[in-house]
Amino acid sequence: MNRGTGMNREPPGMAVHEARMRLALRQAKLAAEAGEVPVGAVVYNGGELAGQAWNQTRMLKDPTAHAEMLAITQAASAAGDWRLVDSILYVTKEPCPMCAGAIVLARIPLVVWGMSDPQRGGAVSRFQILQTAELNHRSEVLTGVLEAECTALIKDFFKKRRLESKNDEDFE
Repeated sequence: MNRGTGMNREPPGMAVHEARMRLALRQAKLAAEAGEVPVGAVVYNGGELAGQAWNQTRMLKDPTAHAEMLAITQAASAAGDWRLVDSILYVTKEPCPMCAGAIVLARIPLVVWGMSDPQRGGAVSRFQILQTAELNHRSEVLTGVLEAECTALIKDFFKKRRLESKNDEDFE
């Protein structure tokens, strides 16, 4: 067992983390195409893809339909257990407090993300939920994987949104 992660195998190397983050980026692009904030997530359980999702809060009219929440739900269903102790979550942006809480409850040992969120990050940047000693589980984190691509996707999305909003105002 790999100490500190709870996983039954050695964690994958950076090339594997990057390949898996590219899958999360693909999910994030689907979110952008649907007009959702472009965040994507994938969960690998026991080395196998067990869940993948993109933000769907607007489409589902559900404030909890974040990419991480949906991917964790899929992975738990596939595993037949809510404890995902042999899993790695990959997400394009640092999880919010809600998602970080779900990660702790699911006992996911390793969370990998692309861009940090210093204003609202619930994992380590703003709130340190994944590392809170008072909780029953802590997750290791690996940050900055494909950070430039993840950041560009979010920035481009909101830049486009601002331009569309400005153009809409011009026609009123």
